[in-house]
Amino acid sequence: MSAERYTLAVIVASTREGRFAPVITEWFTRHISAAHPHLTVDVIDLDAVRPYELRHGSAEFIAYAKRVEQADAFVVITPEYNHSFPAPLKHAIDLLRAEWQAKPVGFVSYGGISGGLRAVEQLRLVFAELHATTVRETVSFALTGGPFDDRGQLRDPEPPAQAADALLNQLAWWALALREARTARPYGN
Repeated sequence: MSAERYTLAVIVASTREGRFAPVITEWFTRHISAAHPHLTVDVIDLDAVRPYELRHGSAEFIAYAKRVEQADAFVVITPEYNHSFPAPLKHAIDLLRAEWQAKPVGFVSYGGISGGLRAVEQLRLVFAELHATTVRETVSFALTGGPFDDRGQLRDPEPPAQAADALLNQLAWWALALREARTARPYGN
């Protein structure tokens, strides 16, 4: 796949105390650094952003909006809570509109027997409404205590690495194609 540089925002959706998201985020960003060093990665941790506390026009809101706007593509790392995704993620998505448009979104999910895929299916609908393009390839972890050991290391790293590469390769194609298209002709809905 192309080694052309683009900016990937990794959005960490969980804000719960004791969350598992940092373990998966660490693995995913470490994998990107090793296998896709041409990417510029911006980790947007919603636990730090605190979307419910953002007020339109505030410095914090403007900083968040700028980070989303500057990204060429997104990977959302999300758990599945009650067959859906976390409320702070929905709020963070809904705060913006144009910043998401004509950009690709991929997913790394986790939780329970489904590996978070029910949350991903709902997120596809949300991002479609915002004119974002979701990619087919995903990385999912069912029952996170199984794939990861007590130190947060994968017991069998090869299958998740292959899934991550497939996801990142699809995102690269879409990120570069859509960036080129937005440059040639601004997107409007």
